[in-house]
Amino acid sequence: MGSGKYLSVFTVATEQQRKENFEDYWRFTQQHGGELFEAEKDLAKKRAKLKYFQDNPVQLRKPLANPDDFYRNYIEMKADPKSLDRLTLMLTGMYKFARHEWVGIKGAWDVVPDMANSHSVEDKISRVHLAEEFCHWRLFDEMLRTCGLDKVEWMPLSPLKEWIYEQFPKFPGFIMDAPAFVTELMGVSYYFHLHRLFDDILADEPEVRQRMKELLDEITIDEVAHVGQRRNFIGPMGMKISKWLVKPFYTMFFNDIPEVGQLFDVKQMIKDGEAFDFNEIPHYMIERSWIPSYCKA
Repeated sequence: MGSGKYLSVFTVATEQQRKENFEDYWRFTQQHGGELFEAEKDLAKKRAKLKYFQDNPVQLRKPLANPDDFYRNYIEMKADPKSLDRLTLMLTGMYKFARHEWVGIKGAWDVVPDMANSHSVEDKISRVHLAEEFCHWRLFDEMLRTCGLDKVEWMPLSPLKEWIYEQFPKFPGFIMDAPAFVTELMGVSYYFHLHRLFDDILADEPEVRQRMKELLDEITIDEVAHVGQRRNFIGPMGMKISKWLVKPFYTMFFNDIPEVGQLFDVKQMIKDGEAFDFNEIPHYMIERSWIPSYCKA
């Protein structure tokens, strides 16, 4: 991304700057999502927004030609991806991406202290962060329903992958923080490329295209803030490691979702991740999101 009002997300920050930014992020997140409903893994403002979408549904003018193609391939790609129409391919890929996110947060929810036992600002932030991610999973489910897919089941991954996701949040910060940051950055890269893909694949479905963008925006705005928040855990050496991890992490993750290679330019996603600096994020998103002070020019 180009130069402008914001600096690279890999900009080095002092420990004091990061401490001040944790406090600032906590103030932001308290008003951003509203009250935490811990038992439901939900947030008041996010719940209200989802209810608005559900109470005002939008549907495809021309339904999917063959929904069975989706249901046969959304959990595991059994067909040749090149044989599927691009809308179906986009939707199966979205499910697989969201499924990974869902499995990851399920594993972390039981490890991260609940709010009653969160004694540091960092722990409180992490609890709300996970609740936001559960809200994102519900928004992805609503996107699929918007395209007429109301029989989707959210299935576990393989036992090994489930175990890996369960162990990851148990690692100490010096091991976990850089990979956690890169996965947030990877999500933002994917969401911006997906947003542009809606214009192409849903060109003849203006109402659904707009609704899908609105649903995705709710996720992306949070994820932009999560990029800054996760980056805030990391010192100078960790930032060097994080930048080095972008290419192998993006490559490994997206190789596991065959739809991505058919629909997106993964090499460009990697370049976007390595050069990420907030400058190309639309203003309407910036207004509702959060960026670390040390990433502002």
